[in-house]
Amino acid sequence: MSGRRTHAQMTSETRAKLLAAARRAFAEHGYAGTSMDELCEDAGLTRGALYHQFGSKKALLEAVVEEIDAEIGAHLDRHCEAITDPWEQLSACNTEYLRLAMNPEIQQILLRDAPAVLGQRMREIDEASSISALTEAIADLIARGRIVECDPETVARMLNGALMDAALWIAAAEDPAPRFERASKSISLLMGGLQREGGAVS
Repeated sequence: MSGRRTHAQMTSETRAKLLAAARRAFAEHGYAGTSMDELCEDAGLTRGALYHQFGSKKALLEAVVEEIDAEIGAHLDRHCEAITDPWEQLSACNTEYLRLAMNPEIQQILLRDAPAVLGQRMREIDEASSISALTEAIADLIARGRIVECDPETVARMLNGALMDAALWIAAAEDPAPRFERASKSISLLMGGLQREGGAVS
């Protein structure tokens, strides 16, 4: 059996090296402060390979953001999978999302650079992940009689906006821990306004 790598394998490896190098560079230096030449040197690849794979520095940032966003989704799924109560599960995911805002990589790439550089594309990424998941969770809670009747998508967008703004506020602090504590308590208060008195637990 041949030990030679296929073209698809080599392409995948090249892409993975560039993404890893980009994450390190964007997290340490920020998007504006990242040199493409230094990034390629770190990855052990040529600038031509970078532009062949991604086309531009902006497209590289977008790919990094999509990778981090997918990792956050997977992390939240794992964090909440042992919780059986759907209300507690949503609450735990909201709190954990805010906790992630204390991660330096997420602060720099996802919360500072991505909105400024990607603009509308960042909103589209958020739409496909956070808002979609929140809408589904809220619709499920309505069906179970756990929260008051409301429009799931509208509430999801408002809740997502509150979480995002709180995450940005946490990330902007020199010491983010106190802001995380305040934000996590406050989001629980906001969520409490949705609960139906005597709602069935299921």
